[in-house]
Amino acid sequence: MTGLAVDDAAWTSAWRHRSPGDKLLLCGGLVVCALLLPAWPGSVLVGLVAVGLALGPARVPARTFGRAVRLPLAFVTVGALTAVVAVDGDGIGWAPDAAARAGSLAGHALAGSAAVLLLATTTPMSDLLPALRRMRVPEAVVEVASVVYRLLFVLLDSLRTIREAQTARMGYSSLRRSYRSSGVLAAAVLTRSWDRARRMQAGLAGRGLETGLRVLPEALPSSRAFLVTTGAGLAGIVAASLAIA
Repeated sequence: MTGLAVDDAAWTSAWRHRSPGDKLLLCGGLVVCALLLPAWPGSVLVGLVAVGLALGPARVPARTFGRAVRLPLAFVTVGALTAVVAVDGDGIGWAPDAAARAGSLAGHALAGSAAVLLLATTTPMSDLLPALRRMRVPEAVVEVASVVYRLLFVLLDSLRTIREAQTARMGYSSLRRSYRSSGVLAAAVLTRSWDRARRMQAGLAGRGLETGLRVLPEALPSSRAFLVTTGAGLAGIVAASLAIA
């Protein structure tokens, strides 16, 4: 276990050994459907399919998927509320079509988030980054994603170490001490992470790194049956949405 629940789920998923290109096609298609189809019923169908595939064939733990969707849900809720508020000469009020606008925004965003989480909980970054390079995604984008992924674990390791030390010293024994310890924890994690990132950059530069950190990717062949099923499923979502809307 790495300490990052989404990453742990990706490594233990039943789709771990499927081709990342196949999964990118499926999840990318679902995201496009979530963006272009009407919120009802298109986004609802996309969301149900993404969640059903994650909890069913991919065997992602429901608890992990539910916890992962909480943060996007918070952003979507805040965005929906700000999008339906109207400010005019009479003050602040609700827009005339507030309910429809909020429902459409939340539907598109949640369906797209579920599709992205399906990819994140079934595909480790070590598989995804080589696949992005093969798809000719700009090297700078892939390299930044790779460095951010590595620094996440530096951040988590620092957080865990400092919090354990604070707990051993009764740092969370009362509400007042908890507030103080949380502030010290945030400051210490940020400064330590910044220092380790700086040392990492110096070390890579000292080795003459100019083309990124290349690793030997695991060969994961594409599945024709998976691709055919993906195409049929996406076409079914589009047809059902246009027929019902």
